[in-house]
Amino acid sequence: MTRSAKTDQDRGWLLIVEDHPLFSDALDLTFRTVLPDVTVRTASSLEDAQSMLDREDTAPEFVALDLNLPDVTGVDGVIAIGRSVPDTPIIVMSSLSDPRVISAVMAAGARGFVPKHSPRTVFEEAIGQIGAGETYFPDLADQADEAGAQAAERLALLTTQQARILELICEGKLNKQIAFDLSIAETTVKAHVTAIMRKLGVQSRTQAVLLAGKASFSNFLQGDPEA
Repeated sequence: MTRSAKTDQDRGWLLIVEDHPLFSDALDLTFRTVLPDVTVRTASSLEDAQSMLDREDTAPEFVALDLNLPDVTGVDGVIAIGRSVPDTPIIVMSSLSDPRVISAVMAAGARGFVPKHSPRTVFEEAIGQIGAGETYFPDLADQADEAGAQAAERLALLTTQQARILELICEGKLNKQIAFDLSIAETTVKAHVTAIMRKLGVQSRTQAVLLAGKASFSNFLQGDPEA
């Protein structure tokens, strides 16, 4: 279907694609406040969103899109919506504000990115800039610095022995191999791994490795004599 541009006589509309009811309602209220003359419509999945877009004669003013939906995860949703309405700006909303996520969103064609934990004023600013034909993205350098600082603070909580064990985990070694390398019991390694994940605030070894990648270990392998 060929969609026409909105004329001065048309009442514009925008689309929120978000599966969390409370957050969807909050966005609805925010957008109605900022753009009182625009109709706000919502969809809880990519499929619902595309069906809605196919039914409309005009494209929305913009699409506010969650990255994590029941039927799609990641930037595939951005790409799909972009194909359906190529001239419509897409604002991505996500609880994942890692610089790599933001870079991927930009590469996929989104015009903006707003972390879900942002206050209403940030959403208002994003809407204003994108409505003026600009883009709205957090500064990637600032995001990277903040992520690195947070990772460093958590890593600083580790003892020297725990830092060594995490370094070996990052090398892909199993508990048995770590026990052999450090000449300690495997049960001791397991206890340290549990403590490491608790201090880093992660649920898995993979998450621990990802967090460790945001900061250098060199500063944490010295200083704390505790083993």
